[in-house]
Order: sequence, then C-alpha cells, then structure tokens
Amino acid sequence: MGIGASGKLSLTRERRIKQGRDFARARTQGKRIVNGCLVANWVELPAGARSRVGVITSRKVGESVIRSRARRLLREAFRIHQLEFKQPVDLVLVARPSIVRKDFGDVEKDYLTALRRAGLIEGK
Repeated sequence: MGIGASGKLSLTRERRIKQGRDFARARTQGKRIVNGCLVANWVELPAGARSRVGVITSRKVGESVIRSRARRLLREAFRIHQLEFKQPVDLVLVARPSIVRKDFGDVEKDYLTALRRAGLIEGK
C-alpha cells in the first residue's frame, strides 16, 4: 500500500505515471487546479486502485539541473502524503517557473493547499 518492507513510505514504479496516454488522459479528461508553484491535473480511479503521480517540467522552468530538482520536490511531496487521498487518483503535477525560488516546505505547502481546494484530501 505504498509502504515498503522497512515500514517507510516509498514511491515505486507502480506509483508513477509512465505512459504518455495516461498523462494525456489526465490533462484532457481530468480536472485541474492551479496553486502557487504547481498545476495539478487529476483523474479519479475506481476503488481498489492505487494513486499514481506523474511530473512535468518544461524548459521554461530552467536548465536541466533546476528541472530535475523541481521533479524531485514534487515527487517527494506526493510520496509523503500518498496515503491521505480520499479516493485513488492519477495525478499529473506541472511545475511552474516560480518553483525555482522555493524550498521543500513551500512546495509542500502549495501541494497540500491545491489538493485540499480540489477536495482530494481532508482539509486541516
């Protein structure tokens, strides 16, 4: 259920969106919300499925090192909070150029705010 043998949360290959058609489905058929340094697109999945994440970073974000850091930050926010979803979803996160100036705490705050506004996790 997203928890590895050591009891830690993990982000295995099964929890990542890898197919282009799954990214396209989330962007065309799914819902969308913009908050801070990210755009979240998602499609609800049937009960019993597992939530998955895919991350998109365009060249507008910056050079390859900066884009890689942005992907790591967004995947880490998902990894930590992957068990909090009310229902399983395919979630595509798109980094915005403002992510360059943010640390993990700020990215996590934007991520959680977006998901709460979308009604995907419980509001606190």
